[in-house]
Amino acid sequence: MKVCVVGATGAVGRKMIEVLLEREFPLTELSLFASERSSGKRLAFGDKEITVQKLEHTSGKGIDIALFSAGASISREFAPYFAKDGAVVIDNSSAFRMDTDVPLVVPEVNSEDIAWHSGIIANPNCCAIPMVVALSPLHKKAGIKRIVASTYQSVSGAGQKGIEELKAQLQEIIQPKAFSCQIAFNIVPHIDSFLENGYTKEEAKIIEEAKKILHSDFGITITAVRVPVFVGHSESVNVEFDKPLTEKEAKDILGSAEGVVVMDDPDQLKYPYPLMTEGRDEVFVGRIRQDFSVPGNYALNLWIVADNLRKGAATNAVQIAEKLT
Repeated sequence: MKVCVVGATGAVGRKMIEVLLEREFPLTELSLFASERSSGKRLAFGDKEITVQKLEHTSGKGIDIALFSAGASISREFAPYFAKDGAVVIDNSSAFRMDTDVPLVVPEVNSEDIAWHSGIIANPNCCAIPMVVALSPLHKKAGIKRIVASTYQSVSGAGQKGIEELKAQLQEIIQPKAFSCQIAFNIVPHIDSFLENGYTKEEAKIIEEAKKILHSDFGITITAVRVPVFVGHSESVNVEFDKPLTEKEAKDILGSAEGVVVMDDPDQLKYPYPLMTEGRDEVFVGRIRQDFSVPGNYALNLWIVADNLRKGAATNAVQIAEKLT
């Protein structure tokens, strides 16, 4: 099976290469594509190096699976050419996520949607993925009525430029470029551009994608915040259900859910945080507790953390690819 990574030199592209190797994906050949500026670079894959090629409209010929992580504009231009040439594109950008003809997939939640793809499968937003992994089993049990959440997203969500900017500002305060203001020693309640309704595009993505993945039209509102953490997105989630669901029941359900690690022991100060999840593919859930402002055990609070470069992007894409083999 011939596989390629488009956007191979970016933070997520490099992580895709790493995850393909770690998970021993059954490929016979790996090709790497990027912009003309990055072409000619050599990236390690196991004990060999692969030369990065310039992305062309004809690059998809002979490719079976193409993992895209090069931004929405590149995906919109090049993914249809790859699909036309017979490749299945798994796209990590926002380009096709809300297209009704494109499945938006988290394998632990809705892998059955892969079956109706027409050459392109969308990889969801890096916060939507861990949220639905944690909430899907609870939704099946009690039905989600409404979600109120705040995300605390690491700088790697803005790509390599975000990582480099935080590193630089930790040494010397420099003029912000990747973010709207200084990120070191600060938090920024603004990710992506603002919409006319006052929400940001990032918040709108999580709202719409969560409903599409879970095949449900519950109420949901989000505030997305950038924090000075290199890797790992965290989410504070308040969820109200149609049926009663106790804290103990939720812990039991999540304790046996695929891809979830429950870490919740207040007496021992055990709860998930970004440093703990870096390099891991599971979604970590803690601080599970009843919301007493809603009578009758109909609402819970949860704290959800995951490595945004892995389960929030690269690993989820590779898991989708595994379902195609």
